[in-house]
Order: sequence, then structure tokens, then C-alpha cells
Amino acid sequence: MAAQFRSAMGVYERVRTEDPNGDVEKASPDPKAGFPRAGDGCVVACDVEAAGPQVPDSRSASRRCGGGGESERRQRLVSLDVFRGLSVVLMIVVDHAGGIIPAINHSPWDGLTLADYVMPFFLFIVGVSLGLAYKKMSCRASATRKVLLRALKLLLLGLFLQGGYFHGVGSLNYGVDMQQMRFMGILQRIAIAFVVAALCEIWLKGDDDVNSGFSLLKKYRSQWAVVLVLTTVYISLLYGLYVPDWKYQIPTESSSLSQEIILVKCGVRGNTGPDCNAVAMIDREVLGIRHLYRKPTYARTKQCSIHSPESGPLPANAPSWCQAPFDPEGLLSSVMAVVTCLVGLHFGHVIVHFKDHGKRTFLWMISSSFLVVLGLALDLFGMRVNKALYTCSYTAVTAGVAGILFTLIYLMVDFGGLRHTTTVLEWIGKHALTIFVIAATNVLPVFLQGFYWKHPENNILSLIGIGRR
Repeated sequence: MAAQFRSAMGVYERVRTEDPNGDVEKASPDPKAGFPRAGDGCVVACDVEAAGPQVPDSRSASRRCGGGGESERRQRLVSLDVFRGLSVVLMIVVDHAGGIIPAINHSPWDGLTLADYVMPFFLFIVGVSLGLAYKKMSCRASATRKVLLRALKLLLLGLFLQGGYFHGVGSLNYGVDMQQMRFMGILQRIAIAFVVAALCEIWLKGDDDVNSGFSLLKKYRSQWAVVLVLTTVYISLLYGLYVPDWKYQIPTESSSLSQEIILVKCGVRGNTGPDCNAVAMIDREVLGIRHLYRKPTYARTKQCSIHSPESGPLPANAPSWCQAPFDPEGLLSSVMAVVTCLVGLHFGHVIVHFKDHGKRTFLWMISSSFLVVLGLALDLFGMRVNKALYTCSYTAVTAGVAGILFTLIYLMVDFGGLRHTTTVLEWIGKHALTIFVIAATNVLPVFLQGFYWKHPENNILSLIGIGRR
């Protein structure tokens, strides 16, 4: 299971590769070159090491293929490990400090905060990794089977970790109420994006030679067509679906056994507010309202909290939808999450086809800047940046920022050689699964919660405000 997570999160598995020209990339002494050009060696029908974006040298190829070769060390794209590690740290910080520092917590609805970058960063990393992992394949059918199996295992892991089995810091019990378990979550969304992007990379490649940015787009034009189709489907459903009135139940104040039915009046199309959007309607109809996330960010809006942007009691005139479930990793919003992953895939293609650091940096910065400008323009013209809905503007801005940050890390670590300054982040990136599981299951907070002064409520977490969230 750990290997499947690492594969989807960008530390990929072994992939059969074959180079019909008999070329094996090896370390180059030229500081202006990116990853090494070809050296002499046997025809590669060997497994590419899966511990990261590594480039096999002629020595490792000779060991696997039975031929001779020079003794050169394999290079690893350290910047991808560092970026993954930075994303994991960012996730932990905003999860545990977001309640204390609202400015870094998820935006209650429209807008963008530090926490809102975490999911796009992970998806972007997955895309970059896929571009490297599936550079060459000996059998598309076999690769497809492995991708589907990995995605399934990732979905199951997500259901276990985020489906309700672990009830959080404030509750030391565990177990799943099957009638109310959450179906979607972070790993489930990553699994969806992973399988779509991986299948695109396996099956939708042209045979064109790549020697410029335009030829790169031409080679992968079918993948960009998928991006266009997904975006069109998302926009059509978000703004075209009719959202009728709907209702939900909450426990009454007098008794937790009885339920109060609350009606939310809609009857509109194209609404992007918390109450009547098509994203939530599709999840209610397909997944069931009982299986959605019960602590939506819009509960911290001014309409729903007197302490906004922090959580708080409902105002006297709070709208009817304030206590309704809403899943931030829902079905329709995951469509645009796939687009983020495909953007990352494009950055991986740049690494594969261009070996010069300057060319890579130029193409990455052009793409990233375009996305940021596009996203801000869409927001200006009314398509607001919104993480909960995963709007087109949010997709463009966050993917662009991910590209810029990745480029800077790449220049600092892989080009500049400042690897020693990012050792901790690199280690975290290599052990993303273990750290994610610890964070998702609240192992460390529960451990700390066990130490208290005189009374259980006087524990470390309560003193700093985490246990009361």
C-alpha cells in the first residue's frame, strides 16, 4: 500500500521502459546541461528505479542488461522531493494552526489563503512525476492495469483514513458509521486525478519530434484536448444545471435522537454561492447528503459565524444552509483537479524533452505566468477564485503558483546545488506516506492529549487551542 501512495504522490513505482535507440542517460559534467544526454549502452528493457525522478546511468543499465558501461552515479530530481516535502509541511501547519491563525486557514468561500494551495500542490507533483515515470513503456496494457490497481488501492486507503474511522483529536474513539461515512477525501481526489492523468500519458502521446515549445504542445495535443473537454464539461455543469430546493436534517437542541428538517430554497442556475451551486447538488444526488463532509468552510462566513473568519455561534439571522454538509473534494470539483494534474504533467514533459536548464526554466515560467494572469483575469471578470468549488480561476492561479515555486526550487536545488539547505524537506518528501498517515490519524495529537494536569481537559492540546477545535 505504501508503494501505491508513493507512486501517486510522485515517488513513482518501477515502470518498464524501452529505448529503441539504445540510449541510456548518464550524468553530465556540463553545469549548463540539465539531466544527462545519452551514452553508449545496451537497449534498455529494464525497470526504472521508482524511488523518485531518477535517471539511470550506463553502469546501472549494464548491471540490469548485462553489458558494460561507465561508472556514473544516477541523478535524482531532488527538487520534486523538496517540493513534496514542503507541501506536506504546509498541510500539517495549516491543519493544526489554521484554527489559531485564521489568515492561513482555508478561505470560508471566495478568495485564496495559504491552506488553499496544499491540494493543488499535491496534484501538480503527481502530474510532474507521471511525466517522468511513463517516459517510455514496453507494454501499454500492462501499465494500464497497474495504474488502475494503484488508483483502487489509493481510494481504499483514502476511505479508511478519511471515511470516518478516526474521529479526530477531540474524540478518542474510532469506527465507521456506514450510513454516514464520507466517500470523498484528499487521497480519493488524488486517485481520480492520478488515474486520468496516467491513462492520458500512457495512451495519448503523439510521435512528433520535440525541439521547441510549440512542438511539445503538438506532441501532446491530445492531452490538451482532454484539458479542454474537462474544462468545458465543468463550466457547462456549474453554470448550466438547474439547482432545485433541497433539505437536510440536523439534531435538535432538545434531543440528539430527533432530527430537525431544514429547507434551502434555490430554484436557480449558475449560482456559485454556498447554498445553490451545482457542485454540491451533484454530490447530494450521487453520493448522498449523509456521506458529505460535515464541517464545511462556509460555516466560517459572516453569514454563518459571529466570529468570522473563525468558527463561532450562528448569527440571529443566519441563512438556512449554514449547517448543511458540503464536500470540498466532491465529484464535479474533482474534474478541475484533474486539470491541475495534467498541468503538472506538462512540466514533467519539459524535463523529459529538454535537457538545458535555461530552456526548462524559460518554458516553465512562461506557462506559469500565463496561468496566473489567466486566473486573475477570470476572477476579475466574475469567475471567482474558489477552492471549495475548484473553479477555473482557482485552477489556473494555483497551478501557476505551483509552477513558479517548483521552478524556483529546481533552480536552487538541482541547478544551484544548494541541496544541503533542503535536507529536511527532501527527507519528508521521501516519506510522504508515513507522515500523511500520522497526520490523518492524529497519532501525534492523540499521544500528546494523553498527558494532562489533574484533569483530562488540561492537556497540551487544549492549552494551545487545538483540542477545542
